[in-house]
Amino acid sequence: MLTKTEKKPKPPKSFFREWGDAILFAVVAATLIRWATFEAYTIPTPSMEKSLLVGDYLFVSKLHYGPRTPRTPLQVPLTHQTIWGTNIPSYSDAFQLKSHRLPGFSSVKNGDVVVFNYPPEDQYPADLRTNYIKRCIGIAGDKVEVRDMKVYVNDKLQHDPEKVQYSYYLIPKGPINEQVVFEANDITDVSLVQGGYIIHTSEATAQKLRGEDFIKEVQLLKDPAGVADATVYPNMPSRFKWNKDNYGPLQIPKQGQTIQLDSMTVPLYETVIRKYEGNNKVEVRGDQIFVDGEEIKSYTFKQNYYFMMGDNRHNSADSRFWGFVPEDHIVGKAVLIWMSANPNGGVGGKIRWNRIFNVIK
Repeated sequence: MLTKTEKKPKPPKSFFREWGDAILFAVVAATLIRWATFEAYTIPTPSMEKSLLVGDYLFVSKLHYGPRTPRTPLQVPLTHQTIWGTNIPSYSDAFQLKSHRLPGFSSVKNGDVVVFNYPPEDQYPADLRTNYIKRCIGIAGDKVEVRDMKVYVNDKLQHDPEKVQYSYYLIPKGPINEQVVFEANDITDVSLVQGGYIIHTSEATAQKLRGEDFIKEVQLLKDPAGVADATVYPNMPSRFKWNKDNYGPLQIPKQGQTIQLDSMTVPLYETVIRKYEGNNKVEVRGDQIFVDGEEIKSYTFKQNYYFMMGDNRHNSADSRFWGFVPEDHIVGKAVLIWMSANPNGGVGGKIRWNRIFNVIK
């Protein structure tokens, strides 16, 4: 018979219970670390070359700008859009929360390399949209303009990133050994066209190629000022004669800023008002915006926005083509390359040893 002070010993955990508890703890710990501190990403496209290369593996800091509280809480841990190796959605959007950002020790600054959720991807909740990485060109309140391929912020010329690239039309005098020529000059972004090649490289490399006796010509490919490109934001060539090399000026929305809505501002900001500000029943009719059935003549922005561009300036789908990045889409700051593997490197040449543990600038 047990006395009041005696306790019956707990039965030992079974083998499967112990392993289950360990796995549960590991999943919870990994989820918290991934959400609040650092997360690993890989570079799948050349839009940031040569600053970042296809096959670079990055650590992205959530601490810099502050982690976001989940907007889509009903999600399989350690997944993004789908369950690993399948097309099965890893989340349910039946229950959505308002996202909040915890304090960070920095804010997004001009020149930061930033990971964010791709804003136009309407088929997913905002926090589960595809992750993009670009360089922040303009922050909330800035005026951004591209003049003859050069970026101006608040009318001040900005220095190009150290490894900025543009498109060139390379015309050889005859057949060339493509592998030797392009590998020797570290050119990986190449397209074969009639009469030659379209390459994406730096001006220094283009100048070097112009001096080769087997090269006839290397032409910089750029859009002239005043020639409208319908593919650039806000996709209204009749009103905005903008293209990727001559863009803006464009004012980036800032929280608390009020604008008047007219024929020149509605095309620029209607997407923001309609999609990213949490407004109900927004309707755009020509140059008029209606919220809950009533026309509004002015609008005050509810959050900050950013303008992003890739360092591979002629091969980057960025803010010039789809507009602003809302603050609640910002994921974190890219800080370190922890591994780099050339997808075309082959046995023995796959790992880029000189890029491992490089700080991202």
